[in-house]
Amino acid sequence: MFPTVPGDFADANGKTRMTTTDSILPPPVGPAPKMRRRRSLAHTKWPVVILFMPPALLIFTVLVILPMGEAAWYSFFHWNGYGEPSKWVDFRNYKLIFKNSAFTKALINNGLIIITSILIQLPLALWLATMVTRKIKGALFFRLIFFLPYVLADVAAGMIWRFVYDGDFGLVAGIFHFFGAQPPFLLANADTAMPAILAVIVWKYFGFHMMLFIAGLQAIDKSILEAADIDGATGWQKFRLVTLPMLGSTVRLSVFFAVIGSLQLFDMIMPLTGGGPANSTQTMVTFLYNFGVTRMQVGFGSAVGVILFIICVTLAFSYKRIFMKND
Repeated sequence: MFPTVPGDFADANGKTRMTTTDSILPPPVGPAPKMRRRRSLAHTKWPVVILFMPPALLIFTVLVILPMGEAAWYSFFHWNGYGEPSKWVDFRNYKLIFKNSAFTKALINNGLIIITSILIQLPLALWLATMVTRKIKGALFFRLIFFLPYVLADVAAGMIWRFVYDGDFGLVAGIFHFFGAQPPFLLANADTAMPAILAVIVWKYFGFHMMLFIAGLQAIDKSILEAADIDGATGWQKFRLVTLPMLGSTVRLSVFFAVIGSLQLFDMIMPLTGGGPANSTQTMVTFLYNFGVTRMQVGFGSAVGVILFIICVTLAFSYKRIFMKND
């Protein structure tokens, strides 16, 4: 039992020494070192937050919040972009949008792009990722080749494929002429223009998703796959029961990027078809540009932008809340 008051004691040499409770009692109870460290880190973060947060908020407000607010306000006016908007039309622009058959076609095309990306582009990227992550000769070279289309600018890729699809002098025309057949004009036909664009989209963006899957595959513990080999699992069983479940977060992230990117597709369409022929390849963004900006209908175009913003935000937050809440 510890003494509660200072006392004297004699050491081995017979000398008397004073003792205090501090030398006998256990150390005082206080916050753990880790907790004190966290508090100190929290105190050191505040100057950084105060220093860098106001400029970031200012830039975000000026470049994002204010333009979105202005677009929402202009969408209630019949305005050509000059002077101050004065002709208030209430929800007339929104009514005209949903009555426009080209906008309906744009929604359908965006849906086709999303479906193609999820059902064709992502499985292709995953299959190629599993191929190039194996220890085979030239794997790094094939990674580079497959990733190059994504590095290419969208406008440049669109111009290249417009020449490829050209029915007079393009690569497709040369192939058909070689076999003695009449070459088709794929981008000039409303029935074939959109499938031709979907093929370009798959070619252009599968490399990005392939790199995501490669990163996910490299993060899988090799001992798990070795254990599956010892248990006698086949290649398909290892992929279906081990690899794919462990790639769950990567697959969900890839689907998220594919959906949001499909809704915002613009640069690829304009050099290829510009939304034609007969509005058969319009997307929501090209519809906004063709029917709002080029026709000087800023109020109408602002309403399209508001609808696109609502669709993107709703899908993004709903998807993250439902499918990515644990990632």
